[in-house]
Amino acid sequence: MTQPLRYPTTPNGRYFVVRGRLWRCSNPALSAEARDELVHDLMSARRAVRTALAAENTDALAAARRSVDKAKLRLGERGPVWWTDGSPDLNRHMARTTPYADWFASLGETRE
Repeated sequence: MTQPLRYPTTPNGRYFVVRGRLWRCSNPALSAEARDELVHDLMSARRAVRTALAAENTDALAAARRSVDKAKLRLGERGPVWWTDGSPDLNRHMARTTPYADWFASLGETRE
């Protein structure tokens, strides 16, 4: 996964948890090279968002946000889920209100 190791990852590897909220991980089927390229694209797009905000350029901001979305879609962090078992997407749900609640509670003091 591409998320920092300090965030707990669900046992099935689909989500990592930040402040109690689930965030979808990137697709583990991506090659390391493809993932690296997409993460590079994502970081460039995020820098473009920051630049456009600072310049108060609404057209550039819209384009940069589209680039962020495109990179996240290609990484599998947005859009159709990358798993095939029919489980719903719980991205952005609070872990305590999902089927991961018991797992999350078991983390105790180490959870974010």
